[in-house]
Amino acid sequence: MQNIRSGNFSEKKMVNVIKTNSDYEEAIAEIEDLMDIDPNPESPQAERLEYLTIIIQDYEDRNFQIEMPDPIDAILFRMEQQNLTQSDLVPIIGSRSKVSEILSRKRTLTLSMIRGLHNNLNIPAKVLLQDGKPSELDGLEIEFDRFPIKEMVARGWIEEKNIHNLDYPKKPLLNFFAKAGSPDLFTALYRKNDHIRSARPMDRNALLAWTIFIMTKAQNDPPNVGYKKGIVDLEFMKRIAQLSFHETGPLLASEFLLKHGISLIIEPHLPRTHLDGAAIMTDKGQPVIGLTLRYDRIDNFWFCLMHELAHVSLHFDNGLTMFYDDLEVEDQDDLREKEADRLAGEALIPDSEWEKSPASRSRSAEDAESLAKKLGIHPAIVAGRMRHEFKSYRFLNRLIGHRLVRCHYPDKKWGK
Repeated sequence: MQNIRSGNFSEKKMVNVIKTNSDYEEAIAEIEDLMDIDPNPESPQAERLEYLTIIIQDYEDRNFQIEMPDPIDAILFRMEQQNLTQSDLVPIIGSRSKVSEILSRKRTLTLSMIRGLHNNLNIPAKVLLQDGKPSELDGLEIEFDRFPIKEMVARGWIEEKNIHNLDYPKKPLLNFFAKAGSPDLFTALYRKNDHIRSARPMDRNALLAWTIFIMTKAQNDPPNVGYKKGIVDLEFMKRIAQLSFHETGPLLASEFLLKHGISLIIEPHLPRTHLDGAAIMTDKGQPVIGLTLRYDRIDNFWFCLMHELAHVSLHFDNGLTMFYDDLEVEDQDDLREKEADRLAGEALIPDSEWEKSPASRSRSAEDAESLAKKLGIHPAIVAGRMRHEFKSYRFLNRLIGHRLVRCHYPDKKWGK
């Protein structure tokens, strides 16, 4: 117990993700220890307690068939049993307005309220703790109803049985957020001043939900090796570009990156994000690249991938870093975007090779295929460069690889 009281958790096993019943029992035991010491609401122990309640609830929702009563329903049931009025709860909860807001589900139970209800009304703490949330979220003023909750349910990110009322998505969203890591990480993601390349406003809540899903996927299937800073350079990117020559190039690229400590996650964009790709450096120092395949073309896949790798190469500092890209946008004032475009282009088709190739001056499929063969890359990449340079997208349609990328990811729910 001493290690908990002192705030030093290093001597005690910390459960951050519950995958087994053993993890679950350890998390329950840790909650009981933390409840015994009655931590200060602003302390790390209190924050830890509130985080544990979320991951425990998520595990119970996924694994236990018998559902516990809703915390508010449990309070109302006990009030009816004991013939109590809202006024009787004021000494426990704090004021008439707080009692009213709690019972109408407009306010979340705090730890002090949970302790009071448990001690005075004999409601099991396990039931009341279902309504817990990370204390760091208190000042964020999150608009839970603005998240694309129905789309998240449709994709299986949130289990429908956890959505008792789609007009009250707070609890299932908190459970979803918890899967990405600690409450501190979610707070950082929510407050982060992201680097966004887009001519149109991106829905920040949808972008956050997509980011959390991407990071969770990368966390659940991590690389077997650590990422070595500086490994992504022009030659590294050229080696990946040459994988495009193979029919299964996108899958080979994912395998190659994973062997070098980089996760590549494919997930369709959410509505109102206009997103092609993102490069994320997690708080643990792992690069994660997310691609949406918004356009199902071979040339588009390889340029998007190279652009995000260029961010990894050039712009990842220590700590949490994120770049979001709508690559339909041409002109950018942000120097980092220009640098990423330049390095991506050089990795795919070196300027020296482009300038001396007939492909830079013609619209010939033969010239495109000749340069692609010389560089050992897919002809779609050269065709895409030619269309871009001529600012014309009505020629070489046969070469750019329409509908030849998404087919590698049949488990995804692609929109029209």
